[in-house]
Amino acid sequence: MSLIAFPLLLIPFAFFNIVVFLLNMPLSDEEKSAVFELPLVSEPTMPLVFDHSMPVTIGDFIVAVGILLLYVEVLKSVRPGGKGVIDHVLSFILFIAMACELVFVPRAATPTLLLLAVLGFVDFITGLSVHMVQPKVVFERAEQAPLRQAGGPP
Repeated sequence: MSLIAFPLLLIPFAFFNIVVFLLNMPLSDEEKSAVFELPLVSEPTMPLVFDHSMPVTIGDFIVAVGILLLYVEVLKSVRPGGKGVIDHVLSFILFIAMACELVFVPRAATPTLLLLAVLGFVDFITGLSVHMVQPKVVFERAEQAPLRQAGGPP
C-alpha cells in the first residue's frame, strides 16, 4: 500500500474532530477523559513499588499518535524520490485547515489542536527542507560501447 500523497496527520486531526464535535467528549479533564493510566514510581525503592499514576487523556493520546505519524511522514519525505509536490501541497492545506479551525472555531480552540497544528507545520517545513537539500539525481544515457567481435581481443 502506497502512502504517497496522503498526509498522515489527517488521521489525528479527524479523530480530534470526531471526539470534539460528534462525541462531545472533554479532551483534557483528567477525571472524565482518561484513556488509561501510566504507573509511576514515587521514589527509588527495591522492589519497585508503583503507587502513583499519571492519567493519559484523550487529547494526550491524539497528540502522541500525531507525533508517531509525524515520524512516518519524515521517513516518507527523506526516501529517494519521496515527497513530491502533491505531498507538500496536501501537507500545507492540512496545516492551514488546522490553523483556521484553531482560530475561527471557539469550541475547537484547545491545546490539543494547537499541538496538532504545530505538528502540521513541522511536517510541511520538514518536507520542504528535505526536498531542497536532497541532491538532484540526473541519469544520463551512456553511449554504448562498440560491440566486440567474436574471437577478438577483449
